[in-house]
Amino acid sequence: MMGQLMKPKKTEITDKLRAEINKVVNRYIDQGVAELVPGVLFVDEVHMLDIECFTYLHRALESTIAPIVVFASNRGNCLIRGTEDISSPHGIPLDLLDRVMIIRTMMYTPQELKQIIKIRAQTESINISEEALSHLAEIGSKTTLRYAVQLLTPASLLGRVQGKENVEREQIEEINELFYDAKSSAKILQDQQHKFMK
Repeated sequence: MMGQLMKPKKTEITDKLRAEINKVVNRYIDQGVAELVPGVLFVDEVHMLDIECFTYLHRALESTIAPIVVFASNRGNCLIRGTEDISSPHGIPLDLLDRVMIIRTMMYTPQELKQIIKIRAQTESINISEEALSHLAEIGSKTTLRYAVQLLTPASLLGRVQGKENVEREQIEEINELFYDAKSSAKILQDQQHKFMK
């Protein structure tokens, strides 16, 4: 109890203090005493940020000591969170989107999927046959890489229960029949929505 009373209280950094610190840092950089090494801020699922976060980021990116920012999103046009009616590509406000470079990405080839799944299997110490790897890559190209990778562990467990040392195509097929990927599940819910509670 006494320790809690003696602890200094945490306070927020004021704009005035932040400005003073920035002046000192800028002076050190100008004098060659210090070197600015910008960091990298990676924001995954950027479409989940709200308009206030984007406003703050926009302001922060104007600073001379702004980090390199990488945004990642799998969304097309969608509503910007925190707004009622503002829709934008990737869920990023247009004024911020105008200041970014968009990197074109490509779908993985079946061979690349197979290599990624093979690396994941090795990481998880799962022995898997080439035929099973090829089948998982095929599943991944029809669904998602994430779903294909998620099938590895249950297929390995099924193989162990069956007394197999390696995961074979049969285990992959059986496990794939037990689970749905997100798109298949969404389609079933849409087609059979009358059977579910609202």
